[in-house]
Amino acid sequence: MHAAVALGAVALSTQAHADEAERSDIIVTADRLDYTPKQVSAVKIDAPLKDIPQTVDVVTEAVMRDQRALSMQDVLKNIPGVGFSHGDGQRDQVSIRGFSAIADQFVDGLRDDALYFRDLSNIERVEVIKGPASVLFGRGSSGGLINRVTKKPGVNLGEIGISYGSWDDRRAEADIGIAPEGSIAAFRLTGAIERADGFRSQQFLRRETIAPSVSLKLSDRTQLLVQGDYLRDRRVTDFGIPAFQGRPVDVPRSTYYGSANARKDDYSQSKVYSGTVTLTHRIDDDTSIRNALRYYDYRLDRQNTLVGSVNEVARTASLNRSALDRNEHGWFDQLELMRKVRFAGMEHQLLFGVEVGRQIKDVATYSRNGIATVDLFNPVLPVITTNGSLTADNRGTFDTLGYYVQDLVSIGEHLKALVGARYDRFKQATDDHLPGRSDLSRTDTKGSPRAGLVWQPTESQSYYVSWSRSFQPSGEAFSIAANNADIAPEKTENKEAGAKFNFLDGRIVTTISAFNLRRSGIKAANPAAPTVLIPIGVQRTRGIELSGTVNLENGWRAILGYAYLDAKIADSANAALIGKRATITPRHAANAWIAKDFSDSFGLGAGGNYVSNRFADPANTVTLPSYFTADAMAWYRLGPITAQVNVTNIFDKHYIVSGHGTSANLNLPGAPRAAMLTLRYNFMGGRD
Repeated sequence: MHAAVALGAVALSTQAHADEAERSDIIVTADRLDYTPKQVSAVKIDAPLKDIPQTVDVVTEAVMRDQRALSMQDVLKNIPGVGFSHGDGQRDQVSIRGFSAIADQFVDGLRDDALYFRDLSNIERVEVIKGPASVLFGRGSSGGLINRVTKKPGVNLGEIGISYGSWDDRRAEADIGIAPEGSIAAFRLTGAIERADGFRSQQFLRRETIAPSVSLKLSDRTQLLVQGDYLRDRRVTDFGIPAFQGRPVDVPRSTYYGSANARKDDYSQSKVYSGTVTLTHRIDDDTSIRNALRYYDYRLDRQNTLVGSVNEVARTASLNRSALDRNEHGWFDQLELMRKVRFAGMEHQLLFGVEVGRQIKDVATYSRNGIATVDLFNPVLPVITTNGSLTADNRGTFDTLGYYVQDLVSIGEHLKALVGARYDRFKQATDDHLPGRSDLSRTDTKGSPRAGLVWQPTESQSYYVSWSRSFQPSGEAFSIAANNADIAPEKTENKEAGAKFNFLDGRIVTTISAFNLRRSGIKAANPAAPTVLIPIGVQRTRGIELSGTVNLENGWRAILGYAYLDAKIADSANAALIGKRATITPRHAANAWIAKDFSDSFGLGAGGNYVSNRFADPANTVTLPSYFTADAMAWYRLGPITAQVNVTNIFDKHYIVSGHGTSANLNLPGAPRAAMLTLRYNFMGGRD
């Protein structure tokens, strides 16, 4: 068989429960990871997805291995309803159901909102919870959130892999697990190193990451998990290409608008250190308690040159320059109690939680506009001599305190209800170091409720309705400023109905949902004073999403999805924006990937992605054209060695993969046809 060892029953994720701790000493040595997850951590309770009145899409390690996904963008193209931003060339950033999810990143259920590109070498699966999820995770999550689940000790395995691909892309990976039978300790070490150039002029990538972890069985009822992670990522800060007459400018995909020496002048370097300690204790068969503490340290050195404006008459582009230093650190602690009880003739699965956290974010920004003017179609790039003057220098402090409770109730044989509420106290303070600037602070207290009902007429059918609400405070992930410190949080409300089906004993799993998502109090510029923000604006998304996975016994497997999103501005202080579509959000998007193992030693896979037109800017003046790309894969195994070839964008489609979200002139071309060869050597028999 192809793919990897099943990790679903191994030592604890931070969302795992105590009954799993009892099983964590089981050593898994040869089981196949398929495209359907055995468990999902992000819902925080030990229940199958069919019992949850909400859309949750998952990309498993098997999908990532088959597609040779090396970035979050590679993974999330398998999720319907996700639109891509290039994240200023220095971070993972997407929109979900038409709303930015810049700060809605989590790892094992703990907030991970630092602004960097994440590596996948230590990731078992990626979960996307659709709709507001503040009831469990606090601030943010208008359209949804992304939770990465890390690989953990509890398996005996040893695998190293090397890859070589287009643009001199070289990557080496290792995944080693040691779990001696009968021992109280299990260990795991993952890591990767990558060096690459790129199809974009002057682009390069230098990346290293390592993640050790140890799991200790302190008693039959108590499990301790300790994890560490280090990542260094350096690359050219690429803001893409400008627009001309309502479309991205027609230039070769390699054309770069920035410094003549971009590798020296236009780079982003991120360093991220983190550590997590999770203690789980099973009090009795129905009660368990878990505490997870995560600390992180994040450093960013970003230098960039980008297009500030375009003169279509003169056919020129004006370039701006900036440099940014961001240093931040923080911690979050979650204490959760899970209890199963029978009351009033009904089964209750209760979750009680407390979350506290603090983040300190220092930022200094230098900028200068109009450093050069270049030809729009044949830019002669300038030599950079200055980063400009200091325009921002502050420290932001973010204090989080949240209490939450949730109850999954089984009402008879066919009916379930999920209800919950969270109360948050979120305090923000900005210490401004620039002369003449005032320090700022504000504290918001908000409740986040949810309610849902599930009807299951048979084991294979679930029909649900749900309602939920979340809040988005001023700043959220950035220090509050004078123009937003007095504005109350925005509110998001979601109404959703859907159905989940399981066929062939769970080998085919599908979800269909229809929803109405409305975010009010959106901050917008005052027409009478453009530098002043006022809380007038409503964006709503009405949509339909379909997703499914297939895992047949004859070797066929697939992941498929489709989303229709009618996302637009329903109200605004700027009348010209009313009725405009949400940026970087396609009205139609579809994905399909199908693979087949023909024997224990050979397999093929192929798929495609369709994305309809998107708008680059809020005024909808620039359209990013629709596109379709196709990919393919073949693998062959001989003994302990597996060779795999992946080809992406087979038909060499010219397209724009992502935009900025607020600017019409920062649009990133997608990669041309590319190939990668990967060799994996299994030296401990833990994968098959």
